[in-house]
Amino acid sequence: MSTYEIGGRTFTSRLLVGSGKYPSFSVMRDSLEASGTEIVTVAVRRVDLTDDSSEGFWAHFDKEKYTMLPNTAGCYDVKSAVTTARLAREATGSDFVKVEVDNEGLLEACRILLDDGFIVLPYCIDDPVICKKLEQMGCHAVMPLAAPIGSGLGIRNPYNLRIILEQISVPVIVDAGVGTASDAAVAMELGAAAVLMQTAIAGAD
Repeated sequence: MSTYEIGGRTFTSRLLVGSGKYPSFSVMRDSLEASGTEIVTVAVRRVDLTDDSSEGFWAHFDKEKYTMLPNTAGCYDVKSAVTTARLAREATGSDFVKVEVDNEGLLEACRILLDDGFIVLPYCIDDPVICKKLEQMGCHAVMPLAAPIGSGLGIRNPYNLRIILEQISVPVIVDAGVGTASDAAVAMELGAAAVLMQTAIAGAD
């Protein structure tokens, strides 16, 4: 079975899954198990990582089984994104971070976090120039959006995505808007290393 590598760690599953929007942590746990995923992204500003009770997040998340990918969702400037990433590392022990901030601050935030020793996966628009700059500064993967987040519209601009895939060598993980299995198949056929799905899974019947 083929693999890909991020930050010195090797992965087999081509599906990344989010931890939010589920009706309960127990449903989240069962969904992660069923998906076969190895990487789970967590919006650390929206989850109480200090709750170690039987009803809390940690009681339903297997740290030995999954690589946690904390994200900075809800941050709108460099300072808040960097602070959130640092707090997430302290709370979770994970060096991985999915950087989510506005376009203007993304490059600066990634540069700071790389200098801090993070394994940086920036979430970005499907702009080949931005993706190339992120690779050149040392980001360990890039996560261009396929469509507006939560829209389930599929890959709206396969041409941009193809250019990104042709010009950079780090893993490309297609994020946002991947709403169906066929959307994921298109991303993989184009050459993506993996896809991230959240709303389509958490909102399924």
